[in-house]
Amino acid sequence: MKLTRKFLAFLLIIVLAVVLVACGDEEDGQAADDTSNNDNQTEAETETESESEKEAEGDQEQVTLVYARGLDTTGASEKLVQAFEEKHPHIKIEFREMPADTGESHDQYVTMFSSQSSEIDVFDADVIWPAEFAQANYILELDRFIERDGIDMDAYFPGTVAAGNYNGKQWAMPKFTDAGVFYYRSDIVDSPPETWDELIEMAAELQGEEGTEFGYIMQAAQYEGLITGAIEYIASYGGQIIDEDNNVVVDSPETVKAIEKMQEIVNSDFVPDNILNFQEVETENAFIEGKSVFARNWPYMQASSEDESRSKVVGNVEIATLPAGDAGVASSLGGWMGMINRYTEHPEEAWEFLKFMTGPEGQKITAIEGGSAPTLQELYEDEEVKNARPLFANPEFVATLENAVPRPVSPIYPEVSDIMQIEISKALTGDQTAEEAAKNMQTKIEEAMQE
Repeated sequence: MKLTRKFLAFLLIIVLAVVLVACGDEEDGQAADDTSNNDNQTEAETETESESEKEAEGDQEQVTLVYARGLDTTGASEKLVQAFEEKHPHIKIEFREMPADTGESHDQYVTMFSSQSSEIDVFDADVIWPAEFAQANYILELDRFIERDGIDMDAYFPGTVAAGNYNGKQWAMPKFTDAGVFYYRSDIVDSPPETWDELIEMAAELQGEEGTEFGYIMQAAQYEGLITGAIEYIASYGGQIIDEDNNVVVDSPETVKAIEKMQEIVNSDFVPDNILNFQEVETENAFIEGKSVFARNWPYMQASSEDESRSKVVGNVEIATLPAGDAGVASSLGGWMGMINRYTEHPEEAWEFLKFMTGPEGQKITAIEGGSAPTLQELYEDEEVKNARPLFANPEFVATLENAVPRPVSPIYPEVSDIMQIEISKALTGDQTAEEAAKNMQTKIEEAMQE
């Protein structure tokens, strides 16, 4: 009996030992699993942190954009791209040089975009192209990018923004600008005329002073330059060609009065007999040879008037805003915009480049290195920009840009221009009245827009 009890006690000890060993193994296994899980979590967290660091360092997919623009002999485009690529190392910019002739460039773009080609991403555009390209669905609408990145469009000269706006949407960003400028001989005139009527009076009175032959010269030939001039007269008297809602509104008392003022000047004795053949070149040559007291031309003539190898009026030329009509001063807008091909494969990167190019840093490079007039008003307070070109420091030039108005924003602008050229030329030659010119433009432009 005693032996049996001893055996049972021994057996119980063995069972307890086995149970304790089993429990110990289970806990060890669980601890090992926990350690393994912790190791896996640590590795995952490390990988996530590493990826975040790489993204923060700009380790993104490499993208190449093709930027199309005309010939740039100044080197400004190369420096602009270099500055952009330094800020965006994952984006490389390649140049596509387009023909110097604006019409040829336009036609090549149309051919590419009509076939939905993605061979270029960002391109420079004449200020008269945005509505046409938007209507044809060739370019990207920019409003979502502008709103997302908080771009202040009020920082640009109003006319440059309006030129890229069609049907209430922004299709182009202003890159650099140009506008019609009024020139006068400072050795003859103390203060320039403030109105068109004052110009007529002063031009007649001062004609012949200091060896001049004419009181005033302008571009009056039947070509695009006639329309830029006509827009200045029409806008200064409160008229429009096409309003913001795409309605033709050219047949108005304001337009009639503007055309009558053009007729009065063109038919005066103080302009050349062949004024209806004058384009920019004829205007420039006559003015820098000292033949006229006053002239209307583009900003480039400031430099040629101070070129001692060509000009006879060095040191005697000043600029001012154009004379005012009943509604104030207006200058016809020129210049170039930046747009994005709708079929680009890299819209986000294309926007980053366009935003940089037309932003403060990009425009400053273009102004200093290339001599192009900025569209951002703040840059005319920048000392480096003002020192780059005397014109940029001239408050009269800045005032001219503030008063610049775009030509009719229409997808059929070339047709609108052709109609206006014919009808205004007929009024200037005396083949029809100003009233008939306004009425004919109204009818023919409406018909063209309905086709």
